[in-house]
Amino acid sequence: MREMKPAAQMPRIPGAGGGPGRMPGTMQVEYAEHLGGTLLRIAAYLARERATLAAMLAVVVLGTLCGLWAPSLQSRAIDIISGEAEGILTNTVGLMLGAYLLYSASRLVQGLLSARLSQSIVRRMRQELFDKLVDLPLSYLDTHANGDLMSRMTNDIENISTTVTQSLPSLCSGVLTVIGTAAVMVWYCWQLALLSLVTIMLTVLVTKFLSKKVRSSSRQRQELLGRLNGQVEEMIAGYRTVAAYNRQERAAADFAQVSDSMTRAGIRTDAVSGIMGPLSNCIGNTGFVIIAAVGGCFSLRGMISVGVISAFIVYAKQFSRPINELAQIYGQLQTAIAGAERVFYVLDERGEDPSGQKLEERGVAEVSFQHVNFSYEPGRPVLRDFSLKIPSGKKVALVGATGSGKTAVVNLLMRFYQPDSGEIAINGQNIGAVSLDSLRRNMAIVLQDTVLFAGTVRHNLTYSNEHATEEQLRSVLAMSRCQEFVQRLPQGLDTVLTGAGGNLSQGQRQLLAIARAFAADPQILILDEATSNVDTQTERAIQEAMQRIMEHRTSIIIAHRLSTIRDADIIVVMDQGQIAEMGSHAGLLAARGKYYELYMTQYAGFAT
Repeated sequence: MREMKPAAQMPRIPGAGGGPGRMPGTMQVEYAEHLGGTLLRIAAYLARERATLAAMLAVVVLGTLCGLWAPSLQSRAIDIISGEAEGILTNTVGLMLGAYLLYSASRLVQGLLSARLSQSIVRRMRQELFDKLVDLPLSYLDTHANGDLMSRMTNDIENISTTVTQSLPSLCSGVLTVIGTAAVMVWYCWQLALLSLVTIMLTVLVTKFLSKKVRSSSRQRQELLGRLNGQVEEMIAGYRTVAAYNRQERAAADFAQVSDSMTRAGIRTDAVSGIMGPLSNCIGNTGFVIIAAVGGCFSLRGMISVGVISAFIVYAKQFSRPINELAQIYGQLQTAIAGAERVFYVLDERGEDPSGQKLEERGVAEVSFQHVNFSYEPGRPVLRDFSLKIPSGKKVALVGATGSGKTAVVNLLMRFYQPDSGEIAINGQNIGAVSLDSLRRNMAIVLQDTVLFAGTVRHNLTYSNEHATEEQLRSVLAMSRCQEFVQRLPQGLDTVLTGAGGNLSQGQRQLLAIARAFAADPQILILDEATSNVDTQTERAIQEAMQRIMEHRTSIIIAHRLSTIRDADIIVVMDQGQIAEMGSHAGLLAARGKYYELYMTQYAGFAT
């Protein structure tokens, strides 16, 4: 429908993250506005998979214990070899080998369990989100960007999946490893433990400093990437205009300018990112040398054994690795939580209430609007004290300038929106008390912006009536003048429409939309500029068919073409949300009022 909130006046979506697409490895961290509540809701999803979660945590604990035990066994084996400890070397080496094998096996099982956990959670969350999207009122979809809703369904949920698969196990094992490793190192030699902590903290500080530089340059690269993608999309979509005005060289120059800036930002990002690894390794290796040297002095004094020095080097590596991982995981967790919050915002929206009475089907449909007031935004009324009675079986045309409220009438009748006050009734039955299924099953609508779905021609025709027979389909094809071009398609009714109708002309797509409405066999037929994309000759051909399909049906037409509205039983001229005048085509022209002015300015000379 075309009368909706202007994009500039759409409210900001809570938790929405703007900006262009993010590049792998340079994710910009988003933060949740309600961290505690969001974590509790995520925990509720995890609780539904408590068996898998418990198994994964058990495997994480087992792997962490094996990772802590193995270096101790290595230390003992070295001490046995050097004669500083007694024991059977083969048994110690066998235990060490078993610990490492068990550690590796636990990592494998951990990955499998975390993948199963994440996919189960994401499947449930994605299903709930999609169920909510199809249940949301049109007013919500009109005021929220389609791209943002799609991003919540894909990117935000995918971030949650990645976090559960990778970050959650790493977070658990990382915390356990840091605590366990620190305890073991202090137990062996607290002096070397403090020395190790200094080098590890130095590594963390350097990593944090360089990470800020990487985030800054990567953010710039992301912004430039967004501009670059926008330029490419704009050029491809408007290439006919670019070529028509011979602006190819200018378009290429503009692209090259942004591309060069992005290249420089990319070089800075990759250069700083490339330094982080070698610098961290350098500091770490320096720390290992210091530990070995100081440990050697301690060993000569009899404070520790040679095996303990070897274990300390391994533990130092184990201690620094999870700290760096936890620093990276923090950003991933924040982004995933923010994404979950954005998903929960949609899930918490109030959907349409499908309940209500069944619409009485009397074979006729008298529609009445009684003192209806309506506004898309408070304080900006679209309909003012609007009252209209549409007799059963009559064809009523709504005309008027853009913004006069024509489409609002249809939106309210279909219950896409709710009136601020007043009553809308069909055969005296208030539609506010009628179930959505019963109400919309008795209506069919053809919009100016044709929407066909991926699938066959048959699938699109039966979208409005799943039980339509082959004979009924042939009938509606003939009535809507679609039969000839459908027969020319490679597989006829079973031809797959590529790109949701991209292999058809705009006029053919609109004819199929009209046929789909005919297949519904509705009591009330609504045509919103239904023939705007059909040429004059084709329009004439389907006028007779439309007259036949409108017989014994209440029809509401929004149109500007004179050929569409001149035969209407009643023409309603709307102005600023109210009825300015109404009557027949000839009577309104004779009255020389608003309709006459519209006719003279818009229709005179175009009646064909």
